[in-house]
This record gives sequence, structure tokens and C-alpha cells, in this order.
Amino acid sequence: RLEEAHGAGKDKEDVIVPTSGGRYDVHLKKRQRVAVYWEEEVSEVRRCTWFYKGDKDNKYIPYSETFSEELEEAYMTAVTQDEWKKKLESPSREIIILHNPKLMVHYHPAATSDEWGSTPTEQGRPRTVKRGVENIAAEIPNGEPLQIDHLVFVVHGIGPACDIRFRSIVQCVNDFRSVSLSMLQAHFKRAQEQQHIGRVEFLPVNWHSSLHSTGVDVDLERITLPSINRLRHFINDTILDVFFYNSSTYCQTIVDTVASEMNRLYQLFLQRNPLFKGGVSIAGHSLGSLILFDLLTNQKAAPEEDEHKEGARTAASNRGVEDVKEMLKELELWEYWEVFEKEKMDGQALFLCTEANLKEMGIPLGPRMKILHYISSKRETQVCVRMACVHRDHTDDGRNCQYRDIGLGQVSANYPQLNYKPSIFFAFGSPIGMFLTVRGVKRINPNYSLPTCKGFFNIFHPFDPVAYRIEPMIVPDVEFEPMLLPHHKGRKRMHLELKEGLTRMSVDLKNNLLGSLRVAWQSFTRAPLPALEAASTEGEAEAEASMEKQPDTKAEEPPPAVKEEVSPINVGRLNGGNRIDYVLQEKPIESFNEYLFALQGHLCYWESEDTVLLVLKEIYQTQGIALDQPLPGSQ
Repeated sequence: RLEEAHGAGKDKEDVIVPTSGGRYDVHLKKRQRVAVYWEEEVSEVRRCTWFYKGDKDNKYIPYSETFSEELEEAYMTAVTQDEWKKKLESPSREIIILHNPKLMVHYHPAATSDEWGSTPTEQGRPRTVKRGVENIAAEIPNGEPLQIDHLVFVVHGIGPACDIRFRSIVQCVNDFRSVSLSMLQAHFKRAQEQQHIGRVEFLPVNWHSSLHSTGVDVDLERITLPSINRLRHFINDTILDVFFYNSSTYCQTIVDTVASEMNRLYQLFLQRNPLFKGGVSIAGHSLGSLILFDLLTNQKAAPEEDEHKEGARTAASNRGVEDVKEMLKELELWEYWEVFEKEKMDGQALFLCTEANLKEMGIPLGPRMKILHYISSKRETQVCVRMACVHRDHTDDGRNCQYRDIGLGQVSANYPQLNYKPSIFFAFGSPIGMFLTVRGVKRINPNYSLPTCKGFFNIFHPFDPVAYRIEPMIVPDVEFEPMLLPHHKGRKRMHLELKEGLTRMSVDLKNNLLGSLRVAWQSFTRAPLPALEAASTEGEAEAEASMEKQPDTKAEEPPPAVKEEVSPINVGRLNGGNRIDYVLQEKPIESFNEYLFALQGHLCYWESEDTVLLVLKEIYQTQGIALDQPLPGSQ
């Protein structure tokens, strides 16, 4: 697109050309590339025609456009006039010699002494000079599909660095996006060929810089001890983000930044992609997932849900009228029903009544006292029930009050509203379960779901020290494993298959050995009766046959146990009735020492094909598009 704009002569004007999937704008006249959705230093853009090979990595590096024009002019003169061995001096005072069309050399001087006015020499290691891009092993990207099917906002965790290479959230999300493009080509090829899908756009959301630009770093620096300076600086810049989030002052800054940034990015994305009709999902890593979870739990219900709630309120109002009727019948005051009906009194309004209100309605003193005593007794009963629900009850009698508010213990903050309803919430290496437990939420009501988001996936590496499960908080009475994420190539990793095979073999050997010992013991303890000694050979054959069948029967017992393991488990409505916890398969080298790879386990999600494939599968499943071939073990 840049070359087309240049060929059309648009570089004479200040034309802006979107590149890299619309995430960057190139100002053609200024030869600058500017990031659209995040802050980034402006980078230079060159139209490359002449290159030289670098010293370190043997990659071809382009000359500046001005010097390339000089080289091109000298080259064309040499070709037309057949005059070679021409010398040119580069802007850095290095010598380029055009020996012939196939041999052009760039000499880097061994030492320069510009102060004494010496001229560059041909000493030093020569570099190869090349004209044009033919036969250069450079990967020129073809560009991303223009059609965007879905938008995903990605929120980072603690600190400015997001992986073990200390890269920013922008760089990590770039990797995540690149993996998603390769996974689309590998597993959604049929849908791509039929042009049913384009791609999924992932945009980073940065809140760390806004938090640490409030001046808190200066305050921390003032009280930080001078010893072990690097470690203390690392703790102030990363670990303390957890404590900042648990502070009402800085929690408000964080949630405001995350919500406003996602709303800003959403509006900007719609402006640049007016034809976009897809959905929006959100993903959070580490502490970022907790921030998103708290935001989602404090969102207002969707309009269609409001309609259901309106219907529920109407039904509750009808039940309230019935409560008034029952109260009047119970107190033998049915003759006053018309008065209550005229005043449109239901159960809730009745509980707000005072003696003055009843007197104003024309109720005599005696009936008034009965009604007020009834209201007072009902209030006391309700207060007792509420207190029983608020206080922890470890007895079986408190089962009805074991579900506490999911927002219990949240930091006091005004949680902003999002301008859209997320389709799915993905949590990577998330401590949500731990924070809920620390806040006092022992169990999550199976009927609870996020007000504006229908999907919730908790994805973690088995060695991730920060990750916690969610499903045991919904179904605490049943022990079951998280869903094992299938490998993106369609099978379990070899070491896991070998481990399962050895485990199954040991179980079978144990069952067969116990069965053989049981048969031997039964035959040893059986008394030798004359009737058995005189038994016919047919009876002995039948006994032997039954003995042979016993091990087979024992061997056939495990399949029902296997069926019980794969039987569907009701994990509530938090993910629409589907499983929530998904565990990645560790790599063979990681299985040797789980402590050694614990940190890597927390930072592995950005380049994990299995994680990306699950995200794509669930996103496109909402659009009715499935994988080319279902992966074994997937839901």
C-alpha cells in the first residue's frame, strides 16, 4: 500500500496510509510511522532500493533515501557509459566502490581521524552492496486480513514488563496476535478459503504508567532504603502494584484507567473500522484479570436482562399483594382489604407503613395495633435471617446462607461502566480465586453469572504459582480435575501419554495381581469334600471357566470409573454451564523440575499456541464457526 501511494505521487502531499492491520499510520511525506492505539516513539520509514550487509547478523540494511538516489545515479551512469570502479562517499564518510554490476563493495575504515582532516581509506572489512530486493532473504509481510471478526482487549498484570524477557504489554500482545494468525491458517483454513472469517484483533490496555505517573514513585523513593537498590526498585515497580490495588485511593485510579482506556480504544476502533459488526471480548493476565473481574461484577445488567428483572419485579409485586391478603386473613381483618387495595398496598409498602399511615387510611385503633405488631414481628424475623447469612456458619444448618455476595471485600471504589457488553472474559494465570477467598467469599452461587458477560474461562499453566482455580468454589463437594487443554497439533504431549500409559499399566497389573491372589486364596481355603472329588469332569471344566472369567470381570470394572471421570459436571452459570478451569500441558523439559519453571509458567501465555487456539475456538464458536478438525479432549 505504501508503494502504491508512492507510485501515485501521493508522497508530495501529507497522505496518511494505515499499516500493520490499522494499528499504525504512516505519514508518507514525513516518512514517519505513528502508533494509533498506544503511545510509542515515532519510527522512521524508508523506501529501500540500495542495501549493504551488516557486520553482526549478516542482514541487509537499507541506505538512506537521499544516498540511495546518489548511488542509483552513479550506477545508471556507469551502466550507460560503461565506466566502473567509481568511488562514492557515504554520509558517514565511508567509501563505496562500484567495481561492476555484480560486485559493489562498501569499505568501513579501520580508524578515522576526522579532527586532522584525513580522508577515509579502503582499509577495514568490506561489506557487500546490493541494488534492489531480489534474492534478499528478508521476510516482507503480506499484510493481515482486512476483515476483523472480533475485538479483544488485553490487560496486563503487575509491573511494566509482561514476560521473562522484560518486554512491554504491546510487544507481548504483538506475539499473541502473530500466533493467532498462524493458528487461523492452521485450524480455520476452510473458513478462510470460503472467506467466512478474517482475523481477531488484539489491543493492549496499559494501566501501569498511569498509576506510577501520580507521583507515588517519588514518595516511595523518599522512604526506600539505599541498600540492595535494584531489588527494592524492582519491588516498588512491580510487587507493590498488588498493594496499590488494595488501596481505595489507587484502586480507583487503576479501575478508572482500565475502563476509560478500554472505552477510548473501543470508540477509536469503531471510528477507524466503521464496517465492524463483530463482538468484543476482554482478557487479563495475572492482576489484570482480577481488575477485569471486579469491573465485570459491578457492571449494570444488559437491557434484555432488565426486561427479565422487570418481569420478576412484577411477579414479586403480585406475590406482595398475596402476602397482604394472607396477613389480613391471618389477623381476621379481611373487611379492610378494599382499603388496602384502593391504596395499592403490597408487601413491601406494608412494611414501610407507620401508625400514622394506617390511621390516615381509616383503620381503627384495634386493627392498627394488630397490623403493627405483625409488621414488627416479621421485621425481626428478616433481621435474624440476614444476620445468619452474614456471619459464617460452619454447620450443616447454614447451607442456605453459605453463598455470600461475590463483591464482598472489594475495595471501596466507584467502578465505571463499559460502553459495550463483552462476549467472553479470558483470565490467564489468574489469582481471582485466591482474592475471593481472602475477601471472605467461601463459595460462589451456582446461579451467579457476570451481569454483562456470558463467558468466563480461567486458563493456567500447571506450574504457575500465581494461578488459582474457580470451579471448586462453585462445586466444593466434588473433587475433579480442570479441563486439560488439547495440544494445538491434536494430541497430548508424548511425556504425558507415556505417564498416563505407565499409570494405567500399573493399575492393571495391580488389579490382575489382586485377582490372582484372591482366586488362589479361595482355592486354598476351600475344604476338600468327597462330593467335589467325585465331581464329573464337566463340573471341573465349569469351575475352571468361572475362575478364568473372574480376572476378566475385574479387568472390566475400571471402564465405569473412567466414565464417571468424564461425566459432565455442573459448574454453574458463570460460564453458561460450561467448564471454567482449563490447564495447559507442560512441556517435557518443564516436567523435570516444576520449581525451576514456575516463573516461566506464569509468563508463558503470550506465545502459547494452545492458549491462543482456545481463545479463537471460543470466539468463533459464538459465530457458529468451528475448527476444521475437532481436537481430541476439547469440550
